[in-house]
Amino acid sequence: MSMENLRGSTDYEAENIQILEGMEAVRKRPGMYVGSTASEGLHHLVFEVVDNSIDEAMSGYCDLIEVELDDDSVVTVRDNGRGIPIDSHPQVNRPAVEVVMTTLHAGGKFGGKGYKVSGGLHGVGVSVVNALAEWLEVEISWKDGKVYYQRFERGKPVSDLKPIGECEKDCTGTEIRFRPDPEIFDELNFKYKTLSQRFKELAYLNSGLEIKFSDYRQEEEKTENYCFEGGIISFVENINHNKKPLFPEPIYINSEKENQEAEIAIQYNQGYNETIFSFANNINTREGGTHLSGFKRALTRTINDYARSQNMLKDDDDNFKGEDIREGLTAVISVKLTDPQFEGQTKTKLGNSEMRGYVDSLLSQELRKFLEENPSIGKKIVSKAEKAAEARRAAKKARSLTRRKDALTSTALPGKLADCSTRDMEESELYIVEGDSAGGSAKQGRDRHFQAILPLKGKILNVEKARLNKILNNKEIRSLITAIGTGVGDEFDLSNLRYGRIIIMTDADVDGAHIRTLLLTFFYRYMKPLLDEGRIFIAQPPLYKLKAGRREEYAYNEKALEELLDDIGDSNFSLQRYKGLGEMNPEQLWNTTMNPENRLLLEVEVEDAILADETFTTLMGESVSPRRQFIQENASEVENLDV
Repeated sequence: MSMENLRGSTDYEAENIQILEGMEAVRKRPGMYVGSTASEGLHHLVFEVVDNSIDEAMSGYCDLIEVELDDDSVVTVRDNGRGIPIDSHPQVNRPAVEVVMTTLHAGGKFGGKGYKVSGGLHGVGVSVVNALAEWLEVEISWKDGKVYYQRFERGKPVSDLKPIGECEKDCTGTEIRFRPDPEIFDELNFKYKTLSQRFKELAYLNSGLEIKFSDYRQEEEKTENYCFEGGIISFVENINHNKKPLFPEPIYINSEKENQEAEIAIQYNQGYNETIFSFANNINTREGGTHLSGFKRALTRTINDYARSQNMLKDDDDNFKGEDIREGLTAVISVKLTDPQFEGQTKTKLGNSEMRGYVDSLLSQELRKFLEENPSIGKKIVSKAEKAAEARRAAKKARSLTRRKDALTSTALPGKLADCSTRDMEESELYIVEGDSAGGSAKQGRDRHFQAILPLKGKILNVEKARLNKILNNKEIRSLITAIGTGVGDEFDLSNLRYGRIIIMTDADVDGAHIRTLLLTFFYRYMKPLLDEGRIFIAQPPLYKLKAGRREEYAYNEKALEELLDDIGDSNFSLQRYKGLGEMNPEQLWNTTMNPENRLLLEVEVEDAILADETFTTLMGESVSPRRQFIQENASEVENLDV
């Protein structure tokens, strides 16, 4: 993919750095800048530094980025870009690199000369990382043939910028090495999968860019290289690799203008879920925005127009709805523009109105041309939309059975639901329980004021393999939808949520784990906002009850059991292994699993939608071989298994 039209000036000097304000507040309120002081914020530090290197790549000056994790939570990010300027900044008479590292909103992305296109638009990135690092070192290979070095501690320079060696004049670049500050972050444990997935994503979005990721924290080094000449075409193929595509190669559409670019890759599969990921300047726009709305509008109109032109839709037939046309669709939309406007600090929704028309016009024109030149593919897409429309009409009838006239009345609630008495949504919680036996114990042991119980009979339908009309005809799923109150899919409405917490409580065995996965698949595919809002939890019942004399203790995992056994030493004790919730009486279930003062709840988080989509497809989809491979690769991480 050529980026010639998007490149900025080749001059990247000190005067391109604009100072807007200081950064004293960063250490006092780190959450404002990196989201949190937990895992999310920790990983955000790495992404901010890498984004600077990505901006160099988007401007055409960098084709290699190396990221390394070392012992003691030290991160190194290295690129072969132009290097952060080392000459003196005219406003403060200090080296520009020092200004960039110590001044909030100081960067080359505001004046339009250093960068035409960039992801780190707020310019807070590397200075915030510096402020929240115990220490940070920067090495710059500059165009004068020298290597420069400077060290900072908790945001403040502890050495001046100085030359420490020589380099080839055409071998420029930047290396930043830092350790997050343990005084700021709750823990310094980087997750390999979280980082590797983002680096893989960035390599897809920047064709030809190589990202090398190495983890030296284990005895055995783990290194992955990501480089995709196919760009987002390879991205779509990867998303669909465990699915069954309707046609072999994705449809690829792109356009470049003076200050904007759009790339679109489309491929349908035989499944029933739509998978669309949109990006603006490499930023994952999880909430969509104008580029996504332009894409959807053009896709719906173009497929309907094509179906009518081919007489596959008759004059008196209704048009397909957008949801019909998007069934089984996998698409990646990537736009790049000079002055993107993101709604909110999280940069998750693109607001530029011009991108709606730009993407709409591009997709309409190019997709129409493609379909006319490839009628066999066009027929497959329309045929799939026809079947989806039939299922939608059937689902409309089934959907009415899951609706309730009033979210606060209980007349339409499922009969097996033991509701709570409070009408305060934030206070109430719904336990989804496996089977009538555990349901009986839970109903007797609960606090009726704020805890509702819904027992499910057996394993619910695998929604990964079924259309919505079949799903809505499943009695257990219908009970679940009705109890929760929000509706599903396009009709989902969070304001109708009846319970602040939805808690999955299943047995600690293989069947319980399977039921839990089926439920999570359903929530991810049809009620994803509940996951995004942090409303879904998994209850952790104890695995063991240890009795020694009058002493009675519960252990929730193997490590806790070992500690208990060490504590009691040589005493005559008894050990009970719980395999089902029904083995506990109501009082025990309350004390161990349902009492807010004692229980252990795990919040279900979706850190990465792309990885989650792949995982659910692998575990619950049609293909067996990817599932077998997944089990083989992850078998070593299993801590407790009942067979």
